Amino acid sequence: MPTNTKEIGLEDLIVQHLTSQNGYELGIASEYIRSSAFDEGRLFRFLETTQGTKLSQYGILESEKKREQLATRIQGEIEKRGTIDVLRNGVNFYPAGNIDLYYFQPSEKNPAAKANFEKNIFSVTRQLMYAQSGSNEALDFCIFINGLPVITAELKNQFTHQNYENAIEQYKKDRNPRELLFHFGRCIVHFAIDDSEIHMCTKLEGQNSWFLPFNKGYKDGAGNPPNPAGLKTDYLWTHTLTKNELSDIIENYAQILEEKDPDTGKTKRKQIFPRYHQLSVVRALLADAKENGVGKRYLIQHSAGSGKSNSIAWLALQIVSLEKNGKALFDSVIVITDRVNLDNQIKGTIKGFTQMSNTIGHAESAEDLRKLLTNGKNIIISTIHKFPYILDSIKDEHKGQNFAIIIDEAHSSQSGRMAGSMNVVLNSAPEYENETESIEDIINNIVEKRKMLKNASYFAFTATPKNKTLETFGVPYEDEGKIKHRPFHEYTMKQAIQEGFILDVLQNYTPVKSYFKLIKKVENDPEFDKRKALKKLKALVERDIYPISQKAEIIVEHFHTQVISPGKIHGKARCMVVCRDIDAAIKYYNTISKALENRKSQYKAIIAFSGEKEIAGETFTESSINKFPSSQIEKKFKEEPYRFLVVANKFQTGYDEPLLHTMYVDKPLSDIKAVQTLSRLNRAYPGKYDTFVLDFFNDSDIIKQAFDRYYKTTILSDETDVNKLYDLIREMEDAEVFTTNDVNKVVTDYLSGVERNRFDPTLDSCAANYENYLDLDGQIKFKSSVKSYLRTYGFLASILPIGNPEWEKLSIFLNYLLPKLKSPDDDDLAKGILSAVDLESYRAEALTTINIILEDEDAEINPIPTKDPKGIVEPEMDRLSHILEEFQNLWGNIKWNDKDRIIRDIKEIPGRVAKDEAYQNAIKNSDRENARLESERALKKVIDSMIEDNLELYRLYVDNLSFRKELESLVFNATYEKDCSKA
Repeated sequence: MPTNTKEIGLEDLIVQHLTSQNGYELGIASEYIRSSAFDEGRLFRFLETTQGTKLSQYGILESEKKREQLATRIQGEIEKRGTIDVLRNGVNFYPAGNIDLYYFQPSEKNPAAKANFEKNIFSVTRQLMYAQSGSNEALDFCIFINGLPVITAELKNQFTHQNYENAIEQYKKDRNPRELLFHFGRCIVHFAIDDSEIHMCTKLEGQNSWFLPFNKGYKDGAGNPPNPAGLKTDYLWTHTLTKNELSDIIENYAQILEEKDPDTGKTKRKQIFPRYHQLSVVRALLADAKENGVGKRYLIQHSAGSGKSNSIAWLALQIVSLEKNGKALFDSVIVITDRVNLDNQIKGTIKGFTQMSNTIGHAESAEDLRKLLTNGKNIIISTIHKFPYILDSIKDEHKGQNFAIIIDEAHSSQSGRMAGSMNVVLNSAPEYENETESIEDIINNIVEKRKMLKNASYFAFTATPKNKTLETFGVPYEDEGKIKHRPFHEYTMKQAIQEGFILDVLQNYTPVKSYFKLIKKVENDPEFDKRKALKKLKALVERDIYPISQKAEIIVEHFHTQVISPGKIHGKARCMVVCRDIDAAIKYYNTISKALENRKSQYKAIIAFSGEKEIAGETFTESSINKFPSSQIEKKFKEEPYRFLVVANKFQTGYDEPLLHTMYVDKPLSDIKAVQTLSRLNRAYPGKYDTFVLDFFNDSDIIKQAFDRYYKTTILSDETDVNKLYDLIREMEDAEVFTTNDVNKVVTDYLSGVERNRFDPTLDSCAANYENYLDLDGQIKFKSSVKSYLRTYGFLASILPIGNPEWEKLSIFLNYLLPKLKSPDDDDLAKGILSAVDLESYRAEALTTINIILEDEDAEINPIPTKDPKGIVEPEMDRLSHILEEFQNLWGNIKWNDKDRIIRDIKEIPGRVAKDEAYQNAIKNSDRENARLESERALKKVIDSMIEDNLELYRLYVDNLSFRKELESLVFNATYEKDCSKA
């Protein structure tokens, strides 16, 4: 008999496996009760088998009326709470009390529960006719647990020229969400399946149904790998839909969360079902921790916007109850985040995924953490900023405990001195408070405490791992004689983009070229250090209010015409303006606000920065400018009329706002900062099909280089050479600034707690040697070596298997010597140049929008440098006129073939436009806005007529948006005001 290559053949294959291999019962479509959406026969069989005695005591199973009342009660509770909660917690029904509708998987401590779990009835019904109207519309199959529907599926087959996309369309067009079976929360997921891919949806709502991939990924991208043992998608029925795996999802992952709708203010419910990579990473981490016990380090490289918060929450909730040989592996789980806004997000996510809220605590202070650990809170959440201060206060009471430390967005702050602080506090090594201990004993204790904890496992999540992060938490392996490090688990940016879970923020990247001219405003021609002068002149142009006001006009115009007018994100799109510092942000905020007001726009801007800024004697904060508290910025930005978020070093990392569509960048970005900043745009959202970046500052090659590092898996090319510390020590000793006796005395005095008048003199003497006996180059070299040593040792001390007490003593000594080393004198030979020049002209021109294509290969990054040599840079003196000429060649880019002719023709244009009859009628009979539209139409006619006489001006008008808008404003202001005054 030939192979059945039709859709029914795929259905046969799946159902046959579920019933013959997975222990499912085969349901009968005719036994499905459409009015309740239950397989009532199996529902009451489960109740009779598991709780028959209790229910029969009240005649519930024997009375048809009471059975109907119970079914109605369950039906109503599912409508209110969802099937997940009903399965987990049962329903209350008078007079029987709580009735269980599902038995959980047994733990190691409760093997007796195994018998109860095996009483659950898993079933699959083919061609399920579900319509309450009685029509014969049928699903390909539906999965039930104890008679309650949990999963629906539509199948398609590529041999019949259909695929999962056709299944998705079938759900959107033919599956009415008003049908009881498709009500929100009744089924936990709906699958669209073919022989190559699987996609899923948790809420059917017609054409607005949002399907996401449930695929393994292939070659770090979308799809599934070839399967030598079967179909590419058979992992669904051979693994995910086994009783244990599906039960695990219901018990530990799937959840209905409540969120407040920013548009309506109403609370809406959102159903969560884990994506494949989320299930994969959490289960892999749990399995490895269970097999290898406490003390390992794990690096998880998951793309920004890939759902790390949920992955962290699921890991925390399950690892805290992870057991081995009947005993809990970890006493406490500490979740650390380095971003304040994610602190609350992760806390809320974890609380949303558990009914045991009393197991979770939030540490705002050292006292909070002490109480939480003492009172047995199993999951503790804190920010990385507070953590060192919190941990400093914890002493001996936590010795012998095991910790799981989950780090969100792990970077060098966690893998260097921050990790050292964390380790010193949580380490179970004895404290150095015993008066009988020698200084050497104390040093040895400190060295021991610096190491990564043996009584803790580290789980570090990041989208952009640095070299320190990879070396600290990554998996080491040997390759070509080098010890490289790679992540334990990856979900790449490439896969996330290809799967549509995040958007490609580089698809519409538009660099903007600035054209400006600086002139000399002093009669003489003084000399300056050219290198420093060029740097200062660049900063002058970037911070000048006129260029910022011009760019603000471009931003406002672009947002209205290219984002709002096309209705991006159904008209809900927001934008972010990224500024280089607070001063620039305030200027941008003011000029954008003015441009919006002049345009009579209904939209407004919000500014975000940390701390205070004093300008002309007045102190500004974001609250004083916005006229509302800082804590409301994220909430307000979701509401009307706010559409512009102007930021300075805030909200560039960790900010998760799906309505962000466009970003305007006016600050240098590179490496991780570039990826993190632009990735604020990548969050998927219904109706969000693209993003846009307008970059006033950066070159597209720099942006591409930054993203290439993190597009696929990031690998550390080699380990840090520990022996380089010896080289640094020799260089410092050769300078003869300090001796071994100096080091020993300072360390002994410090650890003995002597007063400052006894502690400082040795350090001051060494600092005097530095100033008196080293020339300028020697001072630069010595101070650089000190900084390199402290940076490198601070990192290596936590990961080296064997510590070195002498290195630790030198570290203590240098930490106190460094602040006393004066910076080498470096005369500013460019001082005064800013008062000698003036900005004559400025314009900005948006270049062609490009799609930056990233490299399709893993990226290797180098280990941390152990030496950062600096020497004297001899000043190159040059005359101001020459410096301005070179600056103009580097940055100004003024390119006019016939400047005089262009200026002459521009002067003639207003007079020609003013003579246009339609424009004259608009001035007399219409309002200002309609008159402006007629002015722009008349201007275009004039420019079109000049194509033969002045092609350069015509091209400039057509190709350069900013020039066109500036010319339109110039002509309208010159002609409208003049004619109105006549009238």
